[in-house]
Amino acid sequence: MRTALDRHLTHPLATVRNLGILAHVDAGKTTVTERILYATGTTHRRGEVHDGTTVTDFDPQERDRGITIFAAAVSCAWNGHRINLIDTPGHVDFADEVERSLRVLDGAVAVFDAVAGVEPQSESVWRQADRHGVPRLAFVNKMDRAGADLDAAVASIRARLHPAPLVVQLPLGTENAFTGVVDLVRMRALTWSEGAESADEGPVPDAVLDEARRRRRLLEEAVAERHPPALEEFCERERLSAATLTRALRDLTVAGDGVVVLCGSAYRNRGVEPLLDAVVAYLPSPADRPPVRDARDGRERPADPAAPFTALAFKVSATATGRLTYVRVYAGTLEKGDTVWDATARRTERVGRILRVQADRHAPVQRAHAGDIVAVVGLKAARAGATLCAPDAPIVLEPPDVAEPVVSVAVEAHRGTDTERLAAALARLAEEDPSLVVRTDPETGQTVLSGRGELHLEVAAEKLRRAHGLEITTGRPRVSHRETVARGVSGFVFRHVKQDGGAGQFAHVVLDVEPLPGGPGTTGFAFASTVVGGRVPQEYVRAVEAGCRDALAAGGPLGGHPVTGVKVTLTDGSTHVKDSSETAFRTAARLGLREALRGCAMLLLEPVAEVTVTVPEDAVGAVLGDLAARRARVTGSGTRGGAAVVTATVPLAELFGYATRLRSRTQGRGTFTARPTGYAPA
Repeated sequence: MRTALDRHLTHPLATVRNLGILAHVDAGKTTVTERILYATGTTHRRGEVHDGTTVTDFDPQERDRGITIFAAAVSCAWNGHRINLIDTPGHVDFADEVERSLRVLDGAVAVFDAVAGVEPQSESVWRQADRHGVPRLAFVNKMDRAGADLDAAVASIRARLHPAPLVVQLPLGTENAFTGVVDLVRMRALTWSEGAESADEGPVPDAVLDEARRRRRLLEEAVAERHPPALEEFCERERLSAATLTRALRDLTVAGDGVVVLCGSAYRNRGVEPLLDAVVAYLPSPADRPPVRDARDGRERPADPAAPFTALAFKVSATATGRLTYVRVYAGTLEKGDTVWDATARRTERVGRILRVQADRHAPVQRAHAGDIVAVVGLKAARAGATLCAPDAPIVLEPPDVAEPVVSVAVEAHRGTDTERLAAALARLAEEDPSLVVRTDPETGQTVLSGRGELHLEVAAEKLRRAHGLEITTGRPRVSHRETVARGVSGFVFRHVKQDGGAGQFAHVVLDVEPLPGGPGTTGFAFASTVVGGRVPQEYVRAVEAGCRDALAAGGPLGGHPVTGVKVTLTDGSTHVKDSSETAFRTAARLGLREALRGCAMLLLEPVAEVTVTVPEDAVGAVLGDLAARRARVTGSGTRGGAAVVTATVPLAELFGYATRLRSRTQGRGTFTARPTGYAPA
């Protein structure tokens, strides 16, 4: 049986790696990316986040705030391999950027803080990668910090993320004395002297030789336990060769059965070259990933440059030179000037130019092959999530999921003459970031911008001011409430009869309305039909379901908010031989369910977030009091790295302004992260 490594060595795409850098905010993702670019010779100086000189954080807001906001793509080369790398945001408000990036990546490097271990957003992005089946390496960064502990970080990975961590390095020195690592696969020492550009290779120091042998033995046992060919060699020889261990580690990584763990200090440029070697050795090429499938009929299309062209647009960006559409090519070859079919919008587009991306710099190329991530100029209407393909071989790929917005803010222009410019700028923002939703409130006439969090909306508003030169005012953000059924009704009868000349409308439905199992806060909609004897034909049953969805989206009786967590069952009904139609039954279901909801006991739901607050131990009391005032429900507490960590579930509406309040109560030493987790009764 051919292994992943065999395919890797023979396939024409074997020398391509498409990977993302994932982590919690401030774990060092961007610094790792900068050091990779420097080590590969792509840049000639080391960019620093605190100096605002990084390649991937090129947006003025990113440099001002010192965080990654927008996913940035770069390309580099290492040991004969081309690496297409995407530096993703770590803040929860920009998780949708991570989602779209993971949809098109073949592998990822998850970066962890050696002191903090697994942090809340580390867990979130790990789960996102799990959903997409993206193989990962783990890089424990900041090994030079006080309190850095590789074993503790690995224990938190095992406990909170539940993979099988396969540690392939042993750190040399601790905290500020961290100077290098022992490569447990090849049993060699790699050390970096202060200011050195690359590692010095040598034998394992005598002082750590016994510990290195012990850890190598543990690694061999863990690999043999999960990899049958390695187990055979281990049983025969009671050890594994470096070649067998490398092959097994790659197979386990590609299959998702293990996670290779490395360590280093990106800021001090220690551990970056072994990380690049591991990316090439263990992460999959496009050839190792499953073929893409047509979302309609499941037909597969392999990663082959000779196959019909197939690509997915995952990001749209407006620049001074025009509209850029970032695409991942899955199959075939795209050439400058080609005409492609946008299978999502069902229209043809012409490719003006193809660009190899280096963050905010671009190099034109004549063509892009399967496995490439490039930017395309000339597409007028393609949106993020659109499938681009050969006109004579149409295919529709599953688009990335778009997160539902939970926070809203009213936006208006200072000057009435800027209203049209504001509408155009908001439309462009929503086109670039699908997790931003622009709508007009039908009751107030306000323009409402909705997003994933307060910072998300702040960044969008600042972009309107800076990039579009608009003076705007924003109202207090409002959260998106939902309504649900606490106690339903049974046997609700509704007749829709309309006669106004010509063919009339007649529909009779009997509905049961009840809450979904799972208790208050459960979201979703379920529909069932128990009609017997053909009293309501099947095509009318489908119309009833569509009408019910219309009614739930239109809003409930408490405040006109969308209704969720409801099950509707069609139990009976009747038709008229001439006047019944799908339209009549859809209308009857919509009007009938809205009336039935007025007879139900309804609950108002509000979005809640899981908040993790890290503060000095002497400030815990003040922080707990403030959380209680915000209607928080504390779910856990503990200590980590000498600080107190409190987790709580807090209504999202109560988190506005919390960052400022937390800083004032902890003299600027407290931090928090929030992750939306759903809805709860208000």
